[in-house]
Formats: sequence, C-alpha cells, structure tokens
Amino acid sequence: MASPTILKIERLTKTYPSAAGPLTVLRDVSFSVEAGSTAAIVGPSGSGKTTLLGLCAGLDRASSGEVVLDGISLGVLDEDARARVRRDVVGFVFQNFQLMPTLTALENVMVPAELRGAGDIRPQAEALLARVGLGDRLGHYPVQLSGGEQQRVALARAFINRPKVLFADEPTGNLDADTAAVIVDLLFALNREAGTTLVLVTHDHDLAARTGRVIRLRGGALVSEGHA
Repeated sequence: MASPTILKIERLTKTYPSAAGPLTVLRDVSFSVEAGSTAAIVGPSGSGKTTLLGLCAGLDRASSGEVVLDGISLGVLDEDARARVRRDVVGFVFQNFQLMPTLTALENVMVPAELRGAGDIRPQAEALLARVGLGDRLGHYPVQLSGGEQQRVALARAFINRPKVLFADEPTGNLDADTAAVIVDLLFALNREAGTTLVLVTHDHDLAARTGRVIRLRGGALVSEGHA
C-alpha cells in the first residue's frame, strides 16, 4: 500500500517585485512527496530551488498555488500559524549551519524543543549529540567547532523534535568532500531511524542520487521528476 502524501505542491508560483518589473522565480510547479520518502530538488543556480524549499516549509508565502504540508494548507495561514506548523512538523538543516554563537552545542540542540515547551529534553539532546559523534563536545561553542562538527550539531538540532519532514538546503555546501560524505551518511541514517521524510536542495549529483527521486528545476519551472 502506498504511503500517504506528506507534502503536496499545486501550481506553485512565486513572483517578486524588482526595479525592472515583476520577477517570477517559480512558475506553475506541481509535485507531491510521500511520507517517509527522500527527494532531492536540483537545478542550475537561479532555477528557484531554495525559493521552492522555503515555500514548502512555510518560510514564505506563494504568489499563487497551494502548499499542503501534513494535511495543512499553508496559504490560508497567517505567519503565527505557519510558525506553529514549522515548530510541530518541520526540521531544518542549512548550508551555513545557523547555530547560535552564544550557546553551547548542547544548548543549540535543545532550543527547538524548549520553544515547544518540552519538559526535560537534556537527556535526548545529549543522546543525539552522542549519535552524531559529539558526545564529548557538549559544552563547546560553535566557534570552538569545525565546520563539519557544527553541521553535526545542526543535524542533532534538526531531529530533536522528531519532525515529520526534514528540509535541508545544500547541507554539504560549506564542507570539504570527506567531511561532506560523513555528514551525508549521518543525515540518511538519522532520517531512516526517525522515519522522517527528507526533502533536500543540492548541487551535488552524488547526494541527489542517494534520494528516492529527483525533482529538476530550470528557469523556475519543473522540467522533470523521477527516480535518481
């Protein structure tokens, strides 16, 4: 039996105002993602990949079309309601890590759960940091960690709330090849263990090939989709 659809995109368009007139960065994009699956969004620079990811995650609002995430239509929600959906449903991993510099590794991992009002989540945060190989770096600040270690902290943070969908934007973009390979292995292992749906944007063809399907954009339009 097919898995239920966790993310449905219907005729999504995003247009920004510019000095030269309206700039359409996404045009009439439609696709869906099954719960528990993995998908990569690929395409040349400027093809709308990161814009699409942000719309899927409720970070921005489409100009037209619809995003349905975990059965919730995001377009009809105000910013506060979209923020609640992100808090309850979504995890994020970014290219530039986006750790809070004044917090330790452990504190960074705990932040999303604390924002949800969770109880004692320190043991879970410690376990996640141990799982990504940083059990001995709990008290270190981001500046004391390498890029690969910072991305491991970001991975642990992304999974602290056991999200239904993890969105990753160029998760290996700032890492050397060897470090990137370790992060990718961890990303897929954590995703599999948690049963999370993974949707990632990448320029890395090897990374895209590890996902269950590849969604290709060019010039803001979907040009193909299928298995890697």
